[in-house]
Amino acid sequence: MRARLAWIVAAVLVLALGAAGGVWWWRQQQSERDAAARAAAEAYASAWDDGDLSDVPFADDGAADDFAAAVEGLGDVTVSASAQEVSRDDASAEGQVGVTWGLPGDVEWSYTVPVVLVEQGDEWLVRGPEAGTSWAPGLEAGQTMTLERTAPERGDLLDRDGEPLMPQGAVFVVQLDPVQATEESAAELEAATGVDGLVDALAERNAAESQAPVPVITYRESDYRELEQRLDDIAGAFVTESTQPLASTRTFGQPLLGSYGEVTKEIVDDSGGRYVAGDRAGLSGLQRQYDPTLAGTPGLSVVTDTDATLFEQDPSAGSDVETTLDQTVQAAAEKALADADSDAPSALVAVDVTTGEVLAVANSPTSGFDRAVTGRYPPGSTFKVATTYAYLTQGITTPDTVVPCPRTTTIDGREFRNFEDEYIPGEPTFAEDFTQSCNTAFVSLSPELGDDDLSTAAAALGVGADWGDTVGVAGAFPGSVPTTTGGTDTAAAAIGQGRDEVSPLALTVMTGSIGRGTYLAPVLVRTEATPASRPEALDGRVVGQIRSMMASVVATGTATELRDTPGGPVRAKTGTAQHGDDTAEDYVWVTGYQGDVAFTVLIEGGTSGGSDAAPVAKDFLSTLAR
Repeated sequence: MRARLAWIVAAVLVLALGAAGGVWWWRQQQSERDAAARAAAEAYASAWDDGDLSDVPFADDGAADDFAAAVEGLGDVTVSASAQEVSRDDASAEGQVGVTWGLPGDVEWSYTVPVVLVEQGDEWLVRGPEAGTSWAPGLEAGQTMTLERTAPERGDLLDRDGEPLMPQGAVFVVQLDPVQATEESAAELEAATGVDGLVDALAERNAAESQAPVPVITYRESDYRELEQRLDDIAGAFVTESTQPLASTRTFGQPLLGSYGEVTKEIVDDSGGRYVAGDRAGLSGLQRQYDPTLAGTPGLSVVTDTDATLFEQDPSAGSDVETTLDQTVQAAAEKALADADSDAPSALVAVDVTTGEVLAVANSPTSGFDRAVTGRYPPGSTFKVATTYAYLTQGITTPDTVVPCPRTTTIDGREFRNFEDEYIPGEPTFAEDFTQSCNTAFVSLSPELGDDDLSTAAAALGVGADWGDTVGVAGAFPGSVPTTTGGTDTAAAAIGQGRDEVSPLALTVMTGSIGRGTYLAPVLVRTEATPASRPEALDGRVVGQIRSMMASVVATGTATELRDTPGGPVRAKTGTAQHGDDTAEDYVWVTGYQGDVAFTVLIEGGTSGGSDAAPVAKDFLSTLAR
């Protein structure tokens, strides 16, 4: 009896263990199927990350191709996806995929789409929804998406009175249609517009079977009207009207203010996604430097080929950028350079003596770089203003001290000469030496200077000071006056040669400091980061003496051309800086101030500052006085 009972108990235990094992096996199978379904959803999301679903096992034929066609119009954008909340019910599973598109300008378009999985043998397949698509909410089967951008209202570069320097104006954009154009018509368009390379560009489009128009040139309305009929007669040439920032003339404020137009490939590549091909933006100058502020944020929308909007973000208008430029002073500066009728590159800068604000920046030619603000030149004898400040503050001389001015003088075996071998007979005072710009007198005193006396004096007046990063113009050059090493190095530096370098703006800052009696860092663009003006005191007695000597330069010295200039007395200093064997290539300067306007004129090739640069300054000041 006991044996029978034991057998029964054992059998029950075996059955129980078998049942438990079956349950365990069944649960293990279900867990593995759950994991396989989740893994399939995650692999599907990972394929989204790659932007390529061609390796996804779909239950529906052509799904991967449909996805590729649907998203192609979004262009070169990024996408990321993640599988969410996958739940299985026997041989099917459902979940969500979170999708985020990285659109241009750091804009994100995020949404979720359902994912349905079906089990087929050992594989889980992705099946499309019964309605719509799996690619985006609201997108129907077979539809495609396109990314569209809406340009925001652009801010203005403003003058000191709050008026636009480059208000929006009508322009006419000339392009060449490669479908309609011929080699002959492309050549004809080259002749009409003066733009080279159109024949080659057309050939490249044809070889690539591209229908993309060839950009040619953008005209102001007055220029376009002169060519309108001729352009109309050229096969393949077409014109679209648009608006963009335009100064009062093509050359006004150039190259400082800069240009605006269709972005280049380099700008697109360097923009970090801010720009795409076809966008219009600042291309140079302040328009380029402050484009992120001026341009605002484009509006973005994703639309279907049936004009349904799936995503939309409104544009954000750009902000104005304030400058200190005075349009009247700027026009006078440009007129003076134009009236000079010189082929030599030149520049004219004006600064408000009272505030240190830049009133005008004129360049000739008006293309190329902004030599007035970013150029680097030896200052020649204009630097004697800073040298004189060093001599007088260090007690090396006084205006009344006799300092001979022979034709030549020698320092450590190097002979220094005056301009055209001039000299002052008798016993001239230092003030007379300054008035006649005597190199030999200044060189003879240079051994008394300490190694950093010139750099310290120059910086006190603003040359070589630290305003380059605060004036508001990228690449602005505040000047450089290195510590000298004595001997010929110091002697050359004392007369603005050697290693001394300035920009026309830097010299004008120096002159403004003399006129004001304090140093103020210049400002051209006002931003929230612009530091508050903090005048730094100069030696008032020495400043007064330099003012008197600068007046003598105009009265009886090297700048007599500026005598009787309308608008009041002018104080000035001329300069000629040699930089080659041919004296016809000398840089010639004049810097000075009249009332509240400090000015500097540079001409990159002339005889002397008095004969070439001073007349330009007089024309400028006379126009202002009128």
